[in-house]
Amino acid sequence: MRDLYMLFFRSIIGLSMLWGHGWGKLINYSTLAGNFPDPLGIGSELSLLMLIGAEVFASILLILGFFVRLSILPLIIAMGTAFFVFHSADPWDKKELAFTYLIPFIYIFFTGAGKYSLASWLKTYLPLRDNKIIKWLTD
Repeated sequence: MRDLYMLFFRSIIGLSMLWGHGWGKLINYSTLAGNFPDPLGIGSELSLLMLIGAEVFASILLILGFFVRLSILPLIIAMGTAFFVFHSADPWDKKELAFTYLIPFIYIFFTGAGKYSLASWLKTYLPLRDNKIIKWLTD
C-alpha cells in the first residue's frame, strides 16, 4: 500500500509544480527572461532556465518515477533558494509556498519513488541492477 501512496504523492506534487509553476514560465520564457529575479547573481536568463529545468523537466521525471533521487535535487535546490534566499526577508505568508514544496521534496528524496515507477520497472532490465548505487538511485 505504501508504494501506491508514493505513486499518488509523487504524481500530485509533481503535477502541481509542473502545471502551477513551471508551465507558465516555459510558455512565457521570452517575456520573463529579461527581468526574471536573480537571487544567486548568475543572470536573469540563466536563473529562469534553471528554474524551468527544475519545475518542468525534473517534475516530469518525478511524476514518471525515473531516477527520482537525482531528478528531485533541482527541485529541492529551487525551493530551498526560494525559501532561504529569495524570500528570506519576506513574511511567512510570502515564503510559505516554497516551504510547502520543499518538505515533500526532501521526503521523496529519502523515501524514493516506490514500486510503481518507471525506474522500478526498468530496474529489471538494467545491466548493473546489482550495483548498490544503481539500486539506491532507482528505488
